[in-house]
Amino acid sequence: MDLNADLGESFGHWTLGDDEALVAHLTSANVACGFHAGDFRVMDATVALCQRAGVAVGAQPGYPDLLGFGRRPLPFEPDEVTAMVRYQVGALEAFCRAHGVEMQHVKPHGALYSQAAADPALANAIARAVAGFSEGLALFGLASSEPMASAAADAGLRFVPEAFADRRYLADGSLQPRSEGGSLLTDPAEAAAQAVAIAIAGSVTAEDGARVELRAESICCHGDTPGAVEIAAAVRHALDAAGVRVTPVRAT
Repeated sequence: MDLNADLGESFGHWTLGDDEALVAHLTSANVACGFHAGDFRVMDATVALCQRAGVAVGAQPGYPDLLGFGRRPLPFEPDEVTAMVRYQVGALEAFCRAHGVEMQHVKPHGALYSQAAADPALANAIARAVAGFSEGLALFGLASSEPMASAAADAGLRFVPEAFADRRYLADGSLQPRSEGGSLLTDPAEAAAQAVAIAIAGSVTAEDGARVELRAESICCHGDTPGAVEIAAAVRHALDAAGVRVTPVRAT
């Protein structure tokens, strides 16, 4: 099982998260590419940080929405999304090359991630952009997303189904909207228990008590969730204690 988190979400004089502490618990990182968060200096430093930590690097393209942190749906056409993703992944690839790092994956961010999980046109737009890079790039997406899985397959990409340790699920396997109370799991023990259930049982308990089956190859802990470092540490410890082999996607 891979364990990932979003890094490089600071920009200018504004800092979000504690990347130095968080990266120690991860096997993969999703690096913001300057549209929803991050900037050229932060991207450069984050790739270097991951290289030192031995953590696999992925690009996290998002909508051009710094004020909304990329979490607001925007009305872009599929061809615009393809160009937008291509632009951002290409920028991060340049920093990876500068540091001698091979990019492992691409994971859309925020609203782009959520919309593509349900919209075949957007999912295909993202997959087309990713397929234009290295054949070895994997595409991360919501474990319950048929559009993303199909788009990756059609583009000849490896699809990595992803689940979340720190998010509450709905009975259909989608994430409970952040606007609803209780959608974030901020208790490290609760997030760790959910991560182990995902890794061992292949399921989570939804907000209505229903059991939801999830086949995941990567588990995410958000870098901006309150107590993110403590949550990631608890999740990693719980997975290790449960005998789960925690390793980057590229090693599986």
